[in-house]
Amino acid sequence: MEKVYTKTAPDAIGPYSQAVVSNGMVFTSGQIAINPASGNVEADTIEGQTEQIMKNLGEVLKASGASFDTAVKTTCFLADMGDFAKFNEIYGKYFTSKPARSCVAVKTLPKNVLAEVEVIAEVAK
Repeated sequence: MEKVYTKTAPDAIGPYSQAVVSNGMVFTSGQIAINPASGNVEADTIEGQTEQIMKNLGEVLKASGASFDTAVKTTCFLADMGDFAKFNEIYGKYFTSKPARSCVAVKTLPKNVLAEVEVIAEVAK
């Protein structure tokens, strides 16, 4: 098992890794809309936060040898299911291979963000 770390994505805000590679698969931790340069949540809309989440995921996937195209499964958490359509519009620009997905509404997310996404992907060969 190999832990993944990149400075181009936010540091973990708890006792966990940005991602772990095991048996040719990468398992990312949930990414939220923290800008890695400032360490802050800077966007206050679902669209802005989703774009930042995708940038963060892209960096973690790249550091692990994977990509959006090698994603097998995603799990998405929304603070408000009323944001589902706007979230999907941006999510769909990145996950064009249409991996399996779960999307659930939750009561609260870390730092009171509007969304969080985690990914399981194949490491490119």
